[in-house]
Amino acid sequence: MTGSGLGASRGRLNHTPSLVHSESPLLTIVIPAFNEEDSIASTVQRCLAARERIRHVGDVRDIEVIVVSDGSTDRTADIAQEIARRDTSVRVIVFETNRGYGAAIKEGFRRSSGELVSFLDADGTCDPNYFGELCSALQSEHAAVVLGSRMGPGNRMPRVRRFGNRLYALLLGSLSGHAVTDTASGMRVLRRDALLDLYPLPDGLHFTPAMSARAVMSDMRILEVPMSYAERVGKSKLHVLRDGLRFLYAIRDAALLYRPSRLFGLAATIAVMGILFWGSYPVDFYVVNGRLEEWMLYRLLVCGFLIMLAFTLATGAVLADRLLALVYRRRHQTFFSELMDGLLTPLRLWVAAGLFAAIAVLLVWPGLVEYGRTGHVTLHWSRPVTAVFLLQLAVVSIVNAVLQKIIALWQGQLPRAKAGPGLDVDVDRADA
Repeated sequence: MTGSGLGASRGRLNHTPSLVHSESPLLTIVIPAFNEEDSIASTVQRCLAARERIRHVGDVRDIEVIVVSDGSTDRTADIAQEIARRDTSVRVIVFETNRGYGAAIKEGFRRSSGELVSFLDADGTCDPNYFGELCSALQSEHAAVVLGSRMGPGNRMPRVRRFGNRLYALLLGSLSGHAVTDTASGMRVLRRDALLDLYPLPDGLHFTPAMSARAVMSDMRILEVPMSYAERVGKSKLHVLRDGLRFLYAIRDAALLYRPSRLFGLAATIAVMGILFWGSYPVDFYVVNGRLEEWMLYRLLVCGFLIMLAFTLATGAVLADRLLALVYRRRHQTFFSELMDGLLTPLRLWVAAGLFAAIAVLLVWPGLVEYGRTGHVTLHWSRPVTAVFLLQLAVVSIVNAVLQKIIALWQGQLPRAKAGPGLDVDVDRADA
């Protein structure tokens, strides 16, 4: 089993059963189903057959199964209701129209009773017995979310989806700093109180990567348990291109919500690499010859743009982190964000703006004097081009310094706004 920076031992199906205590939690298993008449009966029956194993291995007092028929037009709902009539631990929720995979799971969670909530795809690909290992890991490791990872050897996931999962895992890991191998796993267990920090979540198939991204980005303890994965029964509802893009958007949104500075930092790093690539030769040429060739204008324009981009991204990262601190009391800082937060303070930004403006004026001053005397300018083009970019940097510095001051003022006002108008008056009188 792997975790987000936290290791744990692998769960196995030959786990020694433990005693189930009366205070053990109830596990809710939600099964979202859209036109799964060929597999729904088998999936529910496998959950019921695994009940005793889940109780003992996972240390839960019992399970409840909630099937959500998400606008099915076949016999999915009828088959599930027939099972529910025979077993009171099974309930069925029927949507008249298709609302989406995530919407079905959320409705199941809303109507559930378990202290632990989980979900399982209805297509027969996942083995419900593994809920024992998932629940055991959740409780013994004090995790918030435990995923069943399908990325181990021997699993029967199609190559395209396996490649996509690895790509999403790489992207999420680079943005969060934590490793999750299977971001879109359709089998997982959560503590009910974790939903407060994970919501809102989307209604579509990108529900699972969005949950994984939010859990990882918000520094929840998230673990993975290796599990088997079989070929699905029937045709997959997943559209590789459309849903793949939605998965990417979900990861992007979670990064912007919890780790914007890392996203900005990666973009700024790419810009700096571009500056080094395009600017190294003109700089070397100028050091050796004391001049620049005419054709180097284009390289300098590109480098000027990239310098502006990198600086704007760096200052934007600081602003985003400070806005984040207004919303979340727990604030995770990366190395980049800590470095930029220390360097780009309001005072230093004002000093930098003054230096940028002064250097810009010095660069073009001979040309300004010449123009005042003769009405013509013979100054080399490289000086005014550089001065323009320096003045732009000065403007960006001033704007960000002012915005940081505004955010600091907001931070002082938030306690009063949250306390209500009555306390505001008392505080004002005390200040007076």
